[in-house]
Amino acid sequence: MRALVAFVILAHVVDQTPNRRAPSFEVAVEAIHLNVTVTDTANRFVTGLAERDFAIFEDGVIQEPLFFASSDVPLSVAVLIDCSASMNDKLRFAQEAGVRFVRTLRSQDSAQIIQFSDRITTLQDFTADQAALEAALRSTRAGGATALYTALYVTLKQLRDQGSRSDPRRRAIVLLSDGEDTASPVTDDQVLELARRSDIAVYSISLRPERFRELDKAQGEAAYFLAVLTRDTGGEMFSAAAAGLDAVYARIAEELGSQYTLGYLPTNPHKDGKWRRIVVRARDDELRVRHKLGYYGPRS
Repeated sequence: MRALVAFVILAHVVDQTPNRRAPSFEVAVEAIHLNVTVTDTANRFVTGLAERDFAIFEDGVIQEPLFFASSDVPLSVAVLIDCSASMNDKLRFAQEAGVRFVRTLRSQDSAQIIQFSDRITTLQDFTADQAALEAALRSTRAGGATALYTALYVTLKQLRDQGSRSDPRRRAIVLLSDGEDTASPVTDDQVLELARRSDIAVYSISLRPERFRELDKAQGEAAYFLAVLTRDTGGEMFSAAAAGLDAVYARIAEELGSQYTLGYLPTNPHKDGKWRRIVVRARDDELRVRHKLGYYGPRS
């Protein structure tokens, strides 16, 4: 999917400020759409900001905002759970933490539940039915190796089909895993390339043992991959023991409910397919802004 996406401007996702007329039409425009998280110096989420509180730059050139919304855009989230054999004694914690996470979703949001080991299984396709989502989470079973890269690749492809011109949605993956990939035909570079071409934020939770141990080479490479993946897509990487999963899922849920959606029409007319760097700044210099790092421009 091209990161330069067709997005429909709808009146309900535009800041309703005085003296600014909201668009009353629905047309497809080639726009860049950003999900933006803002935190303060104490790492608390900041809500209540307006469009005028942000400035958007592409390759250092300021861009004119086209649309703005705060928390109104529906969410589609894929909940990915590692169910390899090593998860057997941790799965109960993962199930219950996942259940509490899906209970935070609003009626207009939807989620899917996917378990992966050496196979990838969609236990529940996208739905707003929380009972169905909870049942899917509690049906997970551990066994097999870890096809982490394949699971992410497949999920990215499925999730980017969520939403339409008349139903714009924020999209995210929440991944839980306790180890490195051991079974994928897909490479980490292939996953990163697809993620950078998709408007999907990835949040990863690495389950760690109760007692700290030094990472071996494979575990270090896995941690680096997840750090790059979450950074580039505007998500975040977490590490927790099984007993601490509730707090991490709660943090992710709070972030997804506190985000802003910004969009702009790029001023760069070139169709060269090159990477374009995006920076969103808050007018208040003490605020930290996080979002996807950029996108690939169109090709002629």
